[in-house]
Amino acid sequence: MSPILPPGLVSLVLTHVALLSCTRRATAQRIPEILQQSVTDYAPLTNVECPDISTHPLLRTWTSQEQALHPQEAEYIDSREKNVLPKAWKEWLGDGSRLGYDLAAFEGKWPRVGIAIPGGGLRAAQYGGACLEALDARNDSAKGAGTGGLLQVSSYMTGLSGGSWVTGSLFFNGWPTLEKLVFGSDGLHGWMLDIPFVTPDGINLFSDENQWFFGSILWSVMAKAQAGIDTSMVDPWSRMISYHFLNQTTRDNFLTNDTAHGAGQLWSQIPRLPSYQNFEAPFPMVVANARPSGSNSTAALDLAATVYEITPLEIASYDPGLSAGMNLTYAGTRLSNGTFENGTSCVVGLDQAGFVMGTSAALFNQIFDFARNTIAGFGADDGAGILYVLKRLLSSVRTRADDVANWPSPFTGVKPDVYDDTKSDWIELIDGSSNGENVPYGPLFVKARQLDVIVTAEGSADIPGLNWPNGSSLITSKSRQATLLRMSHQQFPAIPSTPEEFIQFGVNARATFFGCNPENATDYPLVIYLPNAPPFNGDDPVTNTATFQLTYTLKHTRLMFDQIHKNIISGFSPNTNDADPNFGLCLQCAAIDRARFKVTPPIPRSLRCSECFKQYCYDPASPPSKDQLPGRKLNFVDPDPGGSVGGFLQRNKFGIIGGGVAIVVFIILLTVGL
Repeated sequence: MSPILPPGLVSLVLTHVALLSCTRRATAQRIPEILQQSVTDYAPLTNVECPDISTHPLLRTWTSQEQALHPQEAEYIDSREKNVLPKAWKEWLGDGSRLGYDLAAFEGKWPRVGIAIPGGGLRAAQYGGACLEALDARNDSAKGAGTGGLLQVSSYMTGLSGGSWVTGSLFFNGWPTLEKLVFGSDGLHGWMLDIPFVTPDGINLFSDENQWFFGSILWSVMAKAQAGIDTSMVDPWSRMISYHFLNQTTRDNFLTNDTAHGAGQLWSQIPRLPSYQNFEAPFPMVVANARPSGSNSTAALDLAATVYEITPLEIASYDPGLSAGMNLTYAGTRLSNGTFENGTSCVVGLDQAGFVMGTSAALFNQIFDFARNTIAGFGADDGAGILYVLKRLLSSVRTRADDVANWPSPFTGVKPDVYDDTKSDWIELIDGSSNGENVPYGPLFVKARQLDVIVTAEGSADIPGLNWPNGSSLITSKSRQATLLRMSHQQFPAIPSTPEEFIQFGVNARATFFGCNPENATDYPLVIYLPNAPPFNGDDPVTNTATFQLTYTLKHTRLMFDQIHKNIISGFSPNTNDADPNFGLCLQCAAIDRARFKVTPPIPRSLRCSECFKQYCYDPASPPSKDQLPGRKLNFVDPDPGGSVGGFLQRNKFGIIGGGVAIVVFIILLTVGL
């Protein structure tokens, strides 16, 4: 369906979009460079010449019994593991003697490690970032504690919702340290979480500054709509995410169009980045769920709903019902049974980095109540701003499903006997946790990827009122893998069977290793679980914030990072409020453990590592108790109750290129809106 725009608005938008992007349109047949210079570069390019699919097919399919990784993914993993990881393992573990091993015995048999960063908005983004900092050898205190180095030996990284924001931000900012990425340094400007996501000038929606911001957001969405691509509420949401997590926005240009604010930066162009070309970083994957097309459902998804992954190479699903992947560069191009529906005309540029991150965080179908004009979860100011921007701005370009990320389907006609959306022209993607799996485990458990160790930076907020995790996501993933994914995915190791047991055993509140003693090393990976937890030393918690909190003072972010970092590198000492001075060593034991099985004959676990596993491994036959964790405070304490997060723009009013035009467009939308 083509977007419907009022004729006057079409003329106005086209005139000014053309002025901004004439150079781009003049070269519309060329795939855009990774950095563009207009907010309208958010629009995909249509009528691009398609590749010859007889030699370069865009769609690939497989079966659960005969899985195949994308050849370029397999090449990346192989190159990283051969050329980068051996040195990283040795720099982290030394010669292995502190662990009771001779590391030379593991040469060429290193475990394959993945990191999962769950969803939960800015809380999860900050938790994931701080957790990575505590595992990063570039951080002095992490390296000194022995935890720094796990990031460097990892082969994969998955992100979901807020976790996807961390993942994308790291890549599109040059794979810096988390300190530089979040707080700014060496040419980076930080996440600027003290500037509100939705209303950067504060609660007055009609201030000039907010109107300029809304106009810039609108300009991007209008450009996409005018290109003939259906938009939704996810598009302005994606642009708001880009202002904070991509690399073209500063405090000085926040309200200008001097840069594209991340528009034109494509997920499929990650392979052009130095960190990727040098095999410096884990292979990134972002997770989203699919709502059955045309269902208009506002309910949580059941476990049978298709789970998609978006990598720099393809959008794919390893679920048995689909088992197919589409070349991400040409996402937006409709295919039928793998062939073009529209002759030789293709679409490129749908995979905007912000749109990929926004897709993974597209939770609107479950929180909007259009009949009552309300939004669940958000604070009054943010909720009012989102309703105002997302509903009013889009009232004139709404084309189909408003509350999902609309992706033209390349999978039409694929697996007609088992794929639910095989007859649909669209796939309706929503928040990756919509089926209850808030930790993006799925891609890491795919059998073809052969992971040995999965690290969980668990920033979920499952316990009402307290916002701590309770293992719900792990339980859901274990159930899905046991019932629907037995042929396609590794199974989940033994864990507590209910959220109540997670809490009763205390494993939701301290580092825990799951799956330490498999009968066969390929049965399941070892899961290193690092949950957001009350400070081990009894300090007031500052990290268990609400998912829908969209603004943080700089002081709060700093204190969150410090508290999370300290918790991660400290482990726990049973029945005390002391740090475990050996936790770094124990983490190293967990990371290297599966290598023992790759040696012939298998090497026995060392005495030192056996002692570590007694403390940190979950044994379902003899579970631990939360009583081992005394003196932990559960209730959030605001560390900066008087801190100001809004109004900085009122003190720094800058001009905006085309700002007047944006306001005019905005006013027109208001007059022709619902």
